[in-house]
Amino acid sequence: MAIIEVHDLTKSYAGRTVLGGVSFSVEEGEVFGILGPNGAGKTTAVECVEGLRRPDSGTVKVLGLDPRRDARALRERIGVQLQQTQLPENLKVWEALDLYASFYKAPRDWRELLDEWGLAEKRDTRFGKLSGGQKQRLFIALALVGDPKVAFLDELTTGLDPQARRATWELVKRVQASGVTTVLVSHFMDEVEELCDRVAVIDRGEVVALDTPAGLIGEGAGAQQMRFTLPAGAADPAALVAAVPGVTATAREGDRVTVTGTGDFATAVTAQLARHHVLVSDLRIDRRSLEDAFIALTGRKLDD
Repeated sequence: MAIIEVHDLTKSYAGRTVLGGVSFSVEEGEVFGILGPNGAGKTTAVECVEGLRRPDSGTVKVLGLDPRRDARALRERIGVQLQQTQLPENLKVWEALDLYASFYKAPRDWRELLDEWGLAEKRDTRFGKLSGGQKQRLFIALALVGDPKVAFLDELTTGLDPQARRATWELVKRVQASGVTTVLVSHFMDEVEELCDRVAVIDRGEVVALDTPAGLIGEGAGAQQMRFTLPAGAADPAALVAAVPGVTATAREGDRVTVTGTGDFATAVTAQLARHHVLVSDLRIDRRSLEDAFIALTGRKLDD
């Protein structure tokens, strides 16, 4: 069931189009990614959904509510971690949670969140003394203190070292496991591929693709290759694999064979060889990435 529905969202600033008709929906319980380069319109789109910005045109429904008309009711049911979240340097962890809990009619017990997100030992630590990873734990706890149905996490791991990023990914998985639908805004390919059930790719204010990460890779990454070695004296397998769906070319150099194809051709080729008792070794498959798909979809790298 779609709990977020966005249709034909537009937004311009000083005559410059930031969103040019963005549409997507988010299903209950999923981690939905919004991926794109800096300046693509990701944060503007999400802030329109959260009710923090007013779109020029288009419609938005979140949990059946209009973010502008039903702003007060919606704030009770969503949690938000903004792209530029900051707190006073001297504010203690428990004070931040207590303050945010006061914004809601029926908040969660923030003391439970201290334990749940590994912040109990930092209860009396001032915000300015927390590490980057600890700050992200606090921001997630603050987004969840209102017991939301939907959480929005915007550029959650920007500026974190690799270890802290991985630890934060595990926190996002825990948020989903707790039953909270999550919208994750990111410009990190590996993050979206690791965490998201589906992803909308936004480029220059438009949704250029919407699918699962695997689906985007398969659709946008173009031809792939698999390579393997035949036993000495084995016959050329070209005739066997040429009829496999997705195979576009085969080449052999000595006992080394390269098969080019699209989609899930590698699995089908492997099965075809096994059915005909062709034993191969040193099998390698060139794995395409979400970045390959992005380049194929937009004609440029994510950081251009």
